[in-house]
Amino acid sequence: MPPLPPPTPTSSLWAQRLDSPRWLLAALTLWLLATLGLRPLLLPDEGRYANVAREMLVGAAPDSWFVPTLNGLPFFHKPPLMYWLDMAAMQLFGTTPFAARVAPLLGAWAMGAALYLALRRWHGARIARIALVVLATSPFFFFGGQYANHDMLVAGLITLAVLCIARAVDAPPRVHTGWLAAGWVACALAVLAKGLIGIVLPALVIGPWLLAQGRWRQTLGLLHPLGPLAFLAVAAPWFVAVQLRYPGFFDYFFIEQHFRRFAQASFNNVRPFWFFALVMPLLTLPWSLWLSAAARRLLPLRHDPAQRATLGLYVWWGLAVLGFFSLPSSKLVGYALPALAPWCALLAWGIALRPAPASRIGTAWRASLATAVLLCGVGVAGLTWKAPHSNRAAAEVLAAQLQRAPDDRVVMVDEYLYDVPFYANLKQPVLIASTWSDPDLPKRDNWRKELFDAARFAPVSGQAVLWPLERLGSLPCSNAAAWFVIKPQYAPRVLSLPGAKRVYADANTELWRVPGRPCQVVPATPAAPR
Repeated sequence: MPPLPPPTPTSSLWAQRLDSPRWLLAALTLWLLATLGLRPLLLPDEGRYANVAREMLVGAAPDSWFVPTLNGLPFFHKPPLMYWLDMAAMQLFGTTPFAARVAPLLGAWAMGAALYLALRRWHGARIARIALVVLATSPFFFFGGQYANHDMLVAGLITLAVLCIARAVDAPPRVHTGWLAAGWVACALAVLAKGLIGIVLPALVIGPWLLAQGRWRQTLGLLHPLGPLAFLAVAAPWFVAVQLRYPGFFDYFFIEQHFRRFAQASFNNVRPFWFFALVMPLLTLPWSLWLSAAARRLLPLRHDPAQRATLGLYVWWGLAVLGFFSLPSSKLVGYALPALAPWCALLAWGIALRPAPASRIGTAWRASLATAVLLCGVGVAGLTWKAPHSNRAAAEVLAAQLQRAPDDRVVMVDEYLYDVPFYANLKQPVLIASTWSDPDLPKRDNWRKELFDAARFAPVSGQAVLWPLERLGSLPCSNAAAWFVIKPQYAPRVLSLPGAKRVYADANTELWRVPGRPCQVVPATPAAPR
């Protein structure tokens, strides 16, 4: 029997794993999964989008998977890719916050994997590894990867698209059609994730970057017929099918939700032009503290022809994304996520060029890593301990009551509590009493406008669930009871209803039961004798 080989030193095993894409991407997966389902849904975004996916999953209509719905009404603010991914997750894991966050997790993983593999090819394993660690432990990335809205999914797909297309042109003058097609498909998925930015941003990044180098032949090569055909095959069917069913869809989705939102200042979250210049460093602490040192070390590379093109890509990519979203007056933090990959690439490249030997992790690096992990953990723990405005407890009480009386109705007053249908797993839309005749309602970007817009595509259903506030005391007659899920300030309105009884209350939500009001049967008038 041959002698056993000597044991491999532990340090060598760890070195092999640190250089292994399989191990590093598995670690990224576990890092993103670790806290995915710990905290309640945050309002309004997580409650809204999680419940849209749930409604599509439990819908009674055969095509419920096809049309996103909010309280049973067609909801076309965003395309369906996030909902489809979350529906699949809910089939596997149940209707839980964990399942509702699978789509952003996949977007975050796609961003991390694409960045790591691209940098490994262009700069080597060490810079790629540093970039992945910086990205994964940046609070902006970590929270974006487990926040149930469309931002991280589209950011991950945009990152994938840019890096695939950059890979297609990284051996000039050739354009690799396989990578080009992959980039166009990623653009199509990004459009299905959030709309036109899925193709506008990759074009804004890659096109000017190539033209600035005089690579106009490769720029034209990006329009190889295989790319646009792959894009249309993936992106077009859903949009065309919805337009055929709802003739006003194109005007609402493309004109109102894209161009008007971009150009007008009447939407929420108005911020100054320099907003994202503050957001990026703040939300990537502590790694952003390395920015000045990274800039000093990277600046000389602009004279190196071998490095100038890639350095220019990262710089222009970040400037193009942040500049694009700085133009409209309405700005949300998540808009900056597509700039996160080049930001972390520049930081990692600068960190890797530090004078310290490559084999030694400096004190500053260890301190930054420990602080970053601590910030991510403390943030999740804080939100888990006290999720602001969560209605989960009231929804769970409501779910238990409806199990005993499934025909009872659910009513909300002057506010749509997005997470209640999700946690209570309601099978029918709730009746919402509010001032739906307010002429200023379409001008304000809030939950009322969302439902008001949705009712435009289904007027009959809209009239059935959007009830005038002044008629709250004359709800449709029914033998079933009505359960009012309300904010405490609306309790006096419900208290005035006959037989109203409060069943549950906490700081955020109250649950009231109002007995049914049987419909009066009008006796038939006897026919007059002849």
